[in-house]
Amino acid sequence: MDRGLFVSMTGAVHNMHAQTVHSNNLANAATTGFRADFVDAVSLAVKDGEGHKSRVYAVAHSPATDFRKGSMQATGRDLDIAINGEGWLAVIGPNGEEAFTRAGSLHTDAFGALRNERGDQVLGNGGPVVIPEAESIEIATDGTISVRALGQGPEALVEVDRLKLVAAAPGDLNKGVDGRFYAAGAPPSLDANIRVSKGFVESSNVNPVNELTQVMSLARQFEMQMKMMQTMSDTGDASVRLLQVQA
Repeated sequence: MDRGLFVSMTGAVHNMHAQTVHSNNLANAATTGFRADFVDAVSLAVKDGEGHKSRVYAVAHSPATDFRKGSMQATGRDLDIAINGEGWLAVIGPNGEEAFTRAGSLHTDAFGALRNERGDQVLGNGGPVVIPEAESIEIATDGTISVRALGQGPEALVEVDRLKLVAAAPGDLNKGVDGRFYAAGAPPSLDANIRVSKGFVESSNVNPVNELTQVMSLARQFEMQMKMMQTMSDTGDASVRLLQVQA
């Protein structure tokens, strides 16, 4: 059987992988703080002896994440924050380990725990942030959380905690399959210079038009690979029939 059949099959498989990545980006175009994934393709020669290298595999993989910032969107909510410049908000991931995110649409649950829209508990300098019952909650530009106790006036603000804001270069973090980021080595360090804007959230950095175009292009490539597989299969069947006649 011609190796071209396996080359086309490999191309189809990696077309599907690339389409999965772009489809995931597109599905998260409206997810707060989401970072898009890149897809790259490399060519690898098929090792088939000492003859001419007439077959090449195309292998797609996700080499990196796009760390460019999304746009700032005004919400007017006191518990919505957007990180200015570089920096990350520390949260507790689903497995109980420390994770990092740019998603800053926050709320308190029935027990007073401060969480983001994904339900992750937000970390402060003293551990998970828990806020007592209060008339209002204020988050300062440096991440300091203050509350006004029930029945008290605006002058009676009490500092509760401070958001754990860390500095990390792109190479210091790995993106998990859940969309959160985790330390690639040593945990990122606290940075007192990071500032946040209250009443804003950061949008996804996904370009929906580009992602949709890529999905459509990959669908056409997949169809081409399937047609090539059928052509190779038909060619092999014709060769078998020809050999049977000659025999």
